[in-house]
Amino acid sequence: MSQLLYLSPGKREQTKAANRLAILDAAREVFGELGFEAATVRDIIRRTGLSVGAFYNYYRSKEEVFDALADDGARRFRPILHALSARASDFESYLRAAVRAYFDFLAGEQESWMVRASAGQPLPHARNTPEILAVFEEVRTVFADVMDRGLAPKVDLDYLAASCIAVAREIGDKMMEREGADVDAAAEFVVRLILGGVSALPRTRP
Repeated sequence: MSQLLYLSPGKREQTKAANRLAILDAAREVFGELGFEAATVRDIIRRTGLSVGAFYNYYRSKEEVFDALADDGARRFRPILHALSARASDFESYLRAAVRAYFDFLAGEQESWMVRASAGQPLPHARNTPEILAVFEEVRTVFADVMDRGLAPKVDLDYLAASCIAVAREIGDKMMEREGADVDAAAEFVVRLILGGVSALPRTRP
């Protein structure tokens, strides 16, 4: 019988929260060092000091652990996005600020994950966790507001929010694969692509 049964309700919740945190912290290190594909649940467990049974009380797979990490990242990024939405004056200014903030956040996350896996091994995209869906709704709400104020053409909101998020996510992933992430260049690329299409992008040298 689990020792959690002998703890008071308050202590039990504290222990569960500490165990989840230990698993997530260990997973960041393992995914960063080995890459997601090579990492195993056993690699994560070894870093936690928990038993195999204790791990499976919280997560059923490394994919579930990754989703929890992504959810945590989205939860921490959403207040940043919300603060930008409060200052949004038009579509372009919000888009530029939001993309730049996202790329800055990605660069900070890379440091906390201690990524040492070789280039070309991007982390997978998480499924639609509650916090990731909340980020989508935050972006969609701002786009709706700027359209209602006549500051952007009225187009399909769901498609617009989804496409902007997808472009930023994919370019962000590619940015992080490169040696020395150039946040400014990556953010400018995304903004120009969304606003003007390929014809608006800066030309590269032959």
